[in-house]
Amino acid sequence: MRLTIDTETDTYEQAIAAVQAAYGLRPVVPADWPEAAAADPCPAPRDLSCEDIGDGWSDQLLFQLLASLTPGARAVLRRITDLGGTASYEDVQRYFADHPTTPIPPSKIGGTLTSVRAVQRHVGPATAGRLLQLDERARLYRIDRPLVEGLTRAFALADARPDLLRGEQASRVT
Repeated sequence: MRLTIDTETDTYEQAIAAVQAAYGLRPVVPADWPEAAAADPCPAPRDLSCEDIGDGWSDQLLFQLLASLTPGARAVLRRITDLGGTASYEDVQRYFADHPTTPIPPSKIGGTLTSVRAVQRHVGPATAGRLLQLDERARLYRIDRPLVEGLTRAFALADARPDLLRGEQASRVT
């Protein structure tokens, strides 16, 4: 049997009643049963799945990766994700050369993306290959399809909660 008690929304009395019911006891329900507090309407990383979506990655791990990246690396990873997981070196360089909010000179794109590998070593699955693959011959950046879908979900949470990201303003979206 598995019993889950949410300490942020369930009251003490509700938790005790749930444990008693789980053990087959008849809980005494007070006449003035208190209402649980309203749930926080803001999404959180725990709202993402921890199921393996490919190569040991989960939606939660992908969000942790995004949250740990510098804003520039996150912007480049988002661009590649938005393009379906494949983009040429030249397209990425051109896009960010004169970007209005995150300009990155073409000579710095490679260095910016080095942080993706560095962060992956710290928060990614130990056995995972590179999240962002580089094809030197074809001059392409590539991300596997299941990971693109997971990154899309992680970016959606990042849009809703920019306060959880490194280098972003600490404003809470309500």
